[in-house]
Amino acid sequence: MIRVVLAQPRGFCAGVVRAIDIVDQALIQFGQPVYVRHEIVHNRHVVDDLKSKGAIFVEELSEIPDEAVTVFSAHGVSRSVVEEAKRRALPVLDATCPLVSKVHHQGRHYVARGRTLILIGHAGHPEVEGTMGQITGPVHLVSDEKDVLALDLPLDTPLAYVTQTTLSVDDTKDVILALKARFSDVTGPDTADICYATQNRQTAVRDLCKVVDALLVVGANYSSNSKRLREIGEETGIPSYLVSDGSEIDPAWVDGVATVGVTAGASAPEELVLSVIQALRRIDEVVVTQMNGIEESIEFRLPAALRRALSNTPQAANAPPQFTVSRRAAGSPSE
Repeated sequence: MIRVVLAQPRGFCAGVVRAIDIVDQALIQFGQPVYVRHEIVHNRHVVDDLKSKGAIFVEELSEIPDEAVTVFSAHGVSRSVVEEAKRRALPVLDATCPLVSKVHHQGRHYVARGRTLILIGHAGHPEVEGTMGQITGPVHLVSDEKDVLALDLPLDTPLAYVTQTTLSVDDTKDVILALKARFSDVTGPDTADICYATQNRQTAVRDLCKVVDALLVVGANYSSNSKRLREIGEETGIPSYLVSDGSEIDPAWVDGVATVGVTAGASAPEELVLSVIQALRRIDEVVVTQMNGIEESIEFRLPAALRRALSNTPQAANAPPQFTVSRRAAGSPSE
């Protein structure tokens, strides 16, 4: 028999729920197709489901026809993308996570006050690219203490840092300490501003690893937060595996294992967790329990343009979209 212990919290965060809802509701209100710039969230199952409903995913706005309803992904976009959408008068719904927008706002705030901005994050990640493109002026990207030592800046430079939201307090603390140790004038947001979902899921995995013999993380292999959950499991010394769904379970992973922990990245739906449990049941008898943990109740509102369309239902489905590029006040979860 295998005892399965589920992490709490796990899976979808409020920003991911909001982003998926935006695409779903846009398809209902305005009809097919709806164009989404970049994957709405980093999960193939979610993307495939939305494709089946009529969403079309593209990498560049040039791939989107004139007047087509357009959604920006949860990761955020650069100002150049926003301006291009404005020039083309594309009807845009901005699904950028409000916590990502808050990082954009913080970065602009620091730069406007004369500070040189440091972004703690991973090169090539769409959120990082969007954040760097939101800031007027140079942004120095660092991912570890070595990058801090390599910064070619005077040691008395007034610095400020912001962080990629898929990094937790634990992920960034050493880099922040390195910045403060090397430079004399460093400021940054309070740790309370770190993405709650990232921190909660990592804390839950650390607690989970204290009571299990192996860890299964459900998420895409290109999802930063999912990969980090697996790394945390490995750091605790237990075998840890990242799977996109139950079909990727290797029975050898649980051979002789009494207790398996299961969690999911912030962009992985609960149905994939269930598929992992079903896969384990095909190997042996399974008893499922859930750890005590934080109950997340945060919700983010849909963009105002979509709320207006919803208020006009049922006529909205046949009406032309009456909205433009969202320039929500960054940091406000109300839009």
